[in-house]
Amino acid sequence: MNKGQQPATLVGGAITTRRAHYTLGLLTVIYTLNYFDRNIFSIVLESIKNDLQLTDTQLGLVGGLAFVMFYSIMGVPIAWLADRYSRRNIIAIGLAFWSVMTTATGLAANLWQLVVTRFLMGAGEAAGVSPANSMLSDLFDDLRRPLAVSVMTSGSTLGMVLAYLIGGWVDEGFGWRAVFFIGGLPGLFVALVFYLCVREPRRGAFEHQHTPKEVSPLRETLLFLARSRTYVIVLIGGSMMAVHIYATMTWAPAFMIRVHELSPGLMGTYMALARGPTGLLGIILGGWMVTRLSKKDARWRVRLPALVCVFAAPLEILFLFADNLWIALASLSAASLFSSMYTGPIFALLLGIARVRMRAMSTAIFVVCGSFIGQCIGPLGVGYMNDLMQARFGAEAIRYSLLSGPIFTLLAGLTIWTAARSLAADSRRAVEAG
Repeated sequence: MNKGQQPATLVGGAITTRRAHYTLGLLTVIYTLNYFDRNIFSIVLESIKNDLQLTDTQLGLVGGLAFVMFYSIMGVPIAWLADRYSRRNIIAIGLAFWSVMTTATGLAANLWQLVVTRFLMGAGEAAGVSPANSMLSDLFDDLRRPLAVSVMTSGSTLGMVLAYLIGGWVDEGFGWRAVFFIGGLPGLFVALVFYLCVREPRRGAFEHQHTPKEVSPLRETLLFLARSRTYVIVLIGGSMMAVHIYATMTWAPAFMIRVHELSPGLMGTYMALARGPTGLLGIILGGWMVTRLSKKDARWRVRLPALVCVFAAPLEILFLFADNLWIALASLSAASLFSSMYTGPIFALLLGIARVRMRAMSTAIFVVCGSFIGQCIGPLGVGYMNDLMQARFGAEAIRYSLLSGPIFTLLAGLTIWTAARSLAADSRRAVEAG
């Protein structure tokens, strides 16, 4: 057993102490900070563009490729460490590091300084997903796990809402640099609390089979996952969905400012109200629904996230092309309900088709591939298309550039749906392999 790792308190196969829920609460706070710090760049994107005289392509580079490069490079090594050493320590160190880099972004004076701070920020944030999902798999059993993952990932919506509300008005009142200072400093305190107050759970606490003490070599892990038809299909579909997620995350605030002519403060308020309540409801509803439905038919673990992608696509198109502000916001709110129902079930699905000591790696590969493809095609692609179509469409160019999002969302849903046929066999294979 690794240093700092203590067995979970189990009675009848379930954790009965408050520790699991306390840890889940802190992981949700960390997830919130993760997405707050990611989102504030898009909130102040227009202000940065005007202050530093940057093009949309350059902003897409900073918002997408610069962040994802180190995020992708560090994702797999961090997961390798998380399958072997204390996940608590890895999360705490990563949180402290990305918080420092977020604060440093507020000091950037040119394009390349922005690139460096976003590059290093990605390295820290790579520690915030796969180790956390791996911890939850050892705190909650197979039936409660989807809801627990959904609660943690609700931090993505909470972080987004806080970024909109705080970032928009702080940008309008004090400038874009102050937004990064406010975003970075709280993470240092939370990192210390997490390190001092959270225990490392015993690995495989809820598995019926013997939990292996030795971690599989990287090559063996990659081969095992590559031979899982369900994993490969979900990886492809998840990467498609990531294009939509990152394109919207980066450019939706600029879309509202350019097309609907809102101030940063009003934009942040309207976006928070449109996406926040339905986003939170969708995340919890997704976890609850997949838990209930999968008791009757395990294939709903695949079908639910596939269906919500399909339902979200037409609503996203209506958001982009509605001339009336309130129709656009209502469409965005409905689309957020469906798209947010996707995240928790997908991560829980990944944990269920991987061996116990491959779980962090299975999540990391999914996140790294999705982030790399999504960030490259999404923010950078939209920025390039904005500049390309600027002469013809002016401020309206962003409508057509963002159309790539719902197209990829629809393709993601159709792709993920096909994984239902192999889910039972791949889940059984993971259990038998140990």
